[in-house]
Amino acid sequence: MKFKSDEIASVIQKEIEQFASHIDVREVGRVLEVGDGIAQVYGLADVMAGEMVEFANGVNGLAFNLEENSVGVIILGDYLNINEGEEVRSTGKLLSVPVGDGLLGRVVDPLGNPMDGKGPVVSSKRRDVEVIATGVAERQPVCEPLQTGIKAVDALTPVGRGQRELIIGDRKTGKTAIAVDAIINQRDSGVKCFYVAIGQKESTVAGIIEKLRDSGAMDYTTVILSGASDPAPLQYIAPYSGTAMAEEYMFNGGHALVVYDDLSKQAVAYRELSLLMRRPPGREAFPGDVFYCHSRLLERSSKLSDALGGGSITSFPIIETLEGEVSAYIPTNVISITDGQIYLQPDLFFSGVKPAMNAGISVSRVGGAAQIKAMKKVSGGLRLDLAAFRELEAFAQMGTELDPATQARLDRGYRMVELLKQGQYKPMHVADQVFVIYAGTRGHLDNVPVDDVRGWEEQFVTFMQDQKSEIRDELIEKQDMSDSLIEKLEAALTEFATQYTGSSTAG
Repeated sequence: MKFKSDEIASVIQKEIEQFASHIDVREVGRVLEVGDGIAQVYGLADVMAGEMVEFANGVNGLAFNLEENSVGVIILGDYLNINEGEEVRSTGKLLSVPVGDGLLGRVVDPLGNPMDGKGPVVSSKRRDVEVIATGVAERQPVCEPLQTGIKAVDALTPVGRGQRELIIGDRKTGKTAIAVDAIINQRDSGVKCFYVAIGQKESTVAGIIEKLRDSGAMDYTTVILSGASDPAPLQYIAPYSGTAMAEEYMFNGGHALVVYDDLSKQAVAYRELSLLMRRPPGREAFPGDVFYCHSRLLERSSKLSDALGGGSITSFPIIETLEGEVSAYIPTNVISITDGQIYLQPDLFFSGVKPAMNAGISVSRVGGAAQIKAMKKVSGGLRLDLAAFRELEAFAQMGTELDPATQARLDRGYRMVELLKQGQYKPMHVADQVFVIYAGTRGHLDNVPVDDVRGWEEQFVTFMQDQKSEIRDELIEKQDMSDSLIEKLEAALTEFATQYTGSSTAG
């Protein structure tokens, strides 16, 4: 048998040319101990903080604590199937989530895995969960309104695109209702919405998703769910995941709204992780860097400069207080990070004022810059009027004789409080808000019984939409109250007064 040396040489040469060296070098460690959502791992000497590691059963973890002899890993999944002595591999990657339009209308966990039974999430892009917020030179001031559709919010504490407005109050005072109404109101605005549920009852979240679906809001909304039964690591990373998904739109010139419901539970999850990792506890047993935990999250909400596309993320962090204690550790932290707060008061809520917003404590540090000119004109003195009314009301309860002017201010105050009430899941167009507030502040409701105010409002809004649509269209187009428009509105109010016969729909 003869060998053809030239053939062998050509085959060898071809193999040499096609040879590609792929040496898979990974660090491998061993699990020393595991439990309560965390693992201590030995042998990962070169692992980075925040790097993903992979356990033998395929569950991922995140390097959280870098110690001298071991690495503390938080486990992002089922930790009950991980055993001591098992292998752990470093991946060399940071934690990332899928982003893009494929997530709209979906319910996902903080890792981007679907939870709604609608099949896999179709997305070709991913973004890192933790990124450094854009610098001050890459931003611009907040000046573009984000309408929530809630009269009390849009008139008294307006929210602009790129703002962070805290919603704070005791449990069961309507915090989530305000955030969900704001999401529903974004239907035709092009704003993509992200609802991050942290530590909530899954039955409650299912109800919210159903409401969003009924109102057509799920078409542009993603729900990131880390329920009360989920381990602390997933509750801790959920808000960062939601923000990463929203950043995909902001950095491409779009606008997003993120609701964190709620950051109190995220802080508790972070405290749990930190204590299990033996980090030193501080005030209320929270670790010393819990402020940084929230500030690096909320600083990612901003309005980018025009050079970067002018995109924005607006955020509504929610904080639950105990017994109205606004000066507790986490509430004061988040108040100092955000650009204003909507404070919901339990006694207002239980007396039927919904939304139960305290006009004195609630502020927007952006103010009139986030309002259309028409709203700025009609609501200018409303906050002071309401604050003065609350003082007068307390004074009147002492049974003092009041002069007619004081009594008239008190009567108008009762009507304005009634006018600012609003049913849940019924956001209102900003033009209708302007008309209603104008009517209230200019005394057009002074002769309407307090019990009939909401019925009057309902009929007046219908009247303006059906019979005076040209006035409404002009306001929507110009977004300002010119003298001629005010004249037309006054004439419309006079005409409506002759048609209005009283209401049976008050309540």
